Amino acid sequence: MIRASVAGLLYFLAVFAIGFALGTVRVLVLAPRIGEIAAVLIELPVMLALAWPICGALVRRCAVPPQPGPRLTMGVVAFAVLMGAELAMAVWLFGQTPGQHWNSYRGFAARLGLAGQLLFALFPLLHRRRQ
Repeated sequence: MIRASVAGLLYFLAVFAIGFALGTVRVLVLAPRIGEIAAVLIELPVMLALAWPICGALVRRCAVPPQPGPRLTMGVVAFAVLMGAELAMAVWLFGQTPGQHWNSYRGFAARLGLAGQLLFALFPLLHRRRQ
């Protein structure tokens, strides 16, 4: 499970870095012009398309075993760290309380993003099925 946990952490780091860059473009450029939901609908497939090969490369590089347990561990670690990082950013960068951050998930755009994040967490398991 150590390999899977390390792979999950690396998976988070790689995708979070890309997401931070794309999220900045979404918030500062796209959303003011076309609206928040449309901006998320543009960003989400790009994020998932980039996350898929990153996940596959890390599964191979970190030699994550093909069984469901290690693959789910990789995804859960990546998702948990991602949720923690988003909460930390909301509190420290944007001055929100944790409650305000969690309440933001009531909006449709945030729920679309969360659905994408859950799919991101399942990618290690889905790669298993393709091998």
